[in-house]
Amino acid sequence: MSVVHGGARAPALGAARAWRVLELGRLRHHLIGLLGATIILATILTVVAGPRVWRIDYADESAPRLLAPSAAHPLGTDTLGRDELSRIVHGAQVSLQVGMIAVLIACVLGTAIGIVTGFYRRGLDAVLMRVVDVMFAFPGLVLAIVIAGLLGPSRTNAMIAIGIVYAPAFARVVRGGTLSILGLPFVEAARSLGAPDWWVIRRHILPNILAPLIVLTTIYLSTSILAEAALSFLGLGTQPPEPSWGSMLEASRPHMQQAPWLAVAPGFAIMLVVLGFNFLGDGLRDVLDPQLRDA
Repeated sequence: MSVVHGGARAPALGAARAWRVLELGRLRHHLIGLLGATIILATILTVVAGPRVWRIDYADESAPRLLAPSAAHPLGTDTLGRDELSRIVHGAQVSLQVGMIAVLIACVLGTAIGIVTGFYRRGLDAVLMRVVDVMFAFPGLVLAIVIAGLLGPSRTNAMIAIGIVYAPAFARVVRGGTLSILGLPFVEAARSLGAPDWWVIRRHILPNILAPLIVLTTIYLSTSILAEAALSFLGLGTQPPEPSWGSMLEASRPHMQQAPWLAVAPGFAIMLVVLGFNFLGDGLRDVLDPQLRDA
């Protein structure tokens, strides 16, 4: 019997994986989502291949100061004679790293809180969700500034601050999904047969909340990049001489009329990457949400 059961379960799992691949494949027909994926892939390619193609060091100060865009320096130079293009390329690496790690922290922390509060409820649910509500009462950027200021200015502390600030959003979505799944017949059947809690969570809860988590992750990647730029603009994120798009914008403020390219390049880079993640999130939402897909 165990052999037959195992053989029957394997095709079912294979069919489920094939269905997920088919659903993600529909993103190719979603123009906004496809545009967002193209922008993100181009950004990743810039991070990987950019330093090999454009070999000027971002800390090299040998060029003339405030040089206008030219063949030697396509985006000009800053107040210290450093090449803007090389700093933009390195800033892309910083932004993607901070965004991905911060969202990973938020996703892991928020998912853990959401599953615990939704699965066990009782007094723990009331306490943790009231903490989440208090955090929602503050603007996210203000709370990130406070946490980063308490921890100290650095890229690592900025990632931790952003991750903590956005964890409640993941916790609320995961808790709602967990509560809706717990009432389904297959979960009640598994629990009535004596399945341990960890098995029910791994087998039934996590796979069924994966779609909203993917969409939420792509959306908050853009928000995290904006938050990192804001923290670096205020001096609480990536520290000089390492470039960040936010710190580059802050350094360009005194020279807006004399050298406007210093603000245009990092500002456009932030806008483009944020739009890319937002477009990708919209596409994934339309593809993975059954109601929107059927409509």
